[in-house]
Amino acid sequence: MRIDGTTALVTGGASGLGAATAASLAAHGASVIALDLPQGIEKAEPHEGVQLVAGDVTSADEVQAALDGIDPDAAPLRIVVNCAGIAPARRLRGSKGVHDLETFRKVIEVNLIGTFNVMRLAAEVIANQSADEDGQRGVIVNTASVAAFEGQIGQVAYSASKGGVVGMTLPAARDLASSGIRVNTIAPGIVNTPMLAALGEEVGASLAEQVLFPKRLARPDEYAQLVRMIVEHDYLNGETIRMDGGIRMQPR
Repeated sequence: MRIDGTTALVTGGASGLGAATAASLAAHGASVIALDLPQGIEKAEPHEGVQLVAGDVTSADEVQAALDGIDPDAAPLRIVVNCAGIAPARRLRGSKGVHDLETFRKVIEVNLIGTFNVMRLAAEVIANQSADEDGQRGVIVNTASVAAFEGQIGQVAYSASKGGVVGMTLPAARDLASSGIRVNTIAPGIVNTPMLAALGEEVGASLAEQVLFPKRLARPDEYAQLVRMIVEHDYLNGETIRMDGGIRMQPR
């Protein structure tokens, strides 16, 4: 499916994977709506073709408001990329005590329910638009993590949320096939994003050593490149694709 002349919605679009994806899709001719929290948008760098819109992925009203601003006659919504997410670390039981329920609930709400919320509302918009010459109406790309398969100590909430994203991929693709909408998921390994940088250089260097090859952290633009490939590769559907340099995460 072509990127040029379409509208793309990218959540978490103010920084990290989302910002790189929004800029990349805009550079390839899409009109991009980058949805993020207000505090994220305040710090975001502007990019030509990218409209920063404040909104919470867990809010049906705020996601719908962003979708309502799209003019399907000018550039129909064809691409949705879910990058919004959080990753607090807490052991099920550790020196800080038992894992609190609210943190677990918040991670599930943002990473899993937020992804589902955007997917369901965006799919309704896409399904009611005209198909392209190949019968396609759109592509949804969700973001999981290798933690969905090899969660480390302290990642019980994060792994549960990303495992849920992986689990939604095939049934969502099956649900939306009749509407001409494909659904795929990317499971990144260790990507050099602001979220990782906050942990310090020593942590990043240690993680890079675990990568099979190349022995470095992934770049956000490599994630964006894979998004473009998924969009343009019409036969990719219902798949979860690891982008991890061959890493298999150790317990810690």
